[in-house]
Amino acid sequence: MIDLRFSEAELDRRHDHITSFIQERVDAAGTDGAVLGLSGGIDSTLTAHLAVEALGAENVHGLVLPARVSGDDNMSDAERVAQDLEMSYDVIEIEPIVDSLLEAYPDAEGDHVAVGNARARVRAVLNYLVANHEDRLVLGTGNRSEAAVGYFTKYGDGAVDCHPIGNLYKAQVRQLARHVGVPEELAAKTATAELWADQTDEEEMGVSYETLDSILATHVDGPLSVAATARELGIDEETVEKVRGMYERSEHKRTVPPAPEQLD
Repeated sequence: MIDLRFSEAELDRRHDHITSFIQERVDAAGTDGAVLGLSGGIDSTLTAHLAVEALGAENVHGLVLPARVSGDDNMSDAERVAQDLEMSYDVIEIEPIVDSLLEAYPDAEGDHVAVGNARARVRAVLNYLVANHEDRLVLGTGNRSEAAVGYFTKYGDGAVDCHPIGNLYKAQVRQLARHVGVPEELAAKTATAELWADQTDEEEMGVSYETLDSILATHVDGPLSVAATARELGIDEETVEKVRGMYERSEHKRTVPPAPEQLD
């Protein structure tokens, strides 16, 4: 695998760049601050830290949005982050809303992907309900690795006003989190979207984040061919091709919904 870690000087530069970006987006929109979902995971934890630095704790509102499949430890960690940062937050149970959707369309009951995506979209609706009410922007918590392979819910966790950490690979998210003082037990914890029971990111994607980051950096974002990437990283070509396929199939998630070309 390749080393994607930043130097200390680059960590400082990235930190300043992201906090300036958050402040600039809020100022440009003329809003009073930001709202973000807190999952207890490293992505939302880092984003919360950077948002509070950029805007002040009084201008950041966190939402902890547990579902039936949410782990108690993760929800506790989410609240801990808000409390440590002295930012306001609300806990809103989303499962009654999801249940109402399934009552309206019971054919989806038992389809864990469809129901899991519905949970993500319910969270997005609540983020915007609060943001609209308080005249704030919704901050995304997605990173570069997950965006590249489409590992997010379209119009769910992908429905935000901006992605402050969207240029960071997962390894760099963890490194910057440690740099800004996130406790190690949060920085190193296993990543999970918690869309269904016992789900983990790496198991669902079928590739570790270390391997994913390296393939993205050398092949998808970099110049190496499939064969050269496999040789460079010491992995099989099928793994590289799998990641390439995930990137290509998820293109629609990273672009504005298309319309037909304008006729003359």
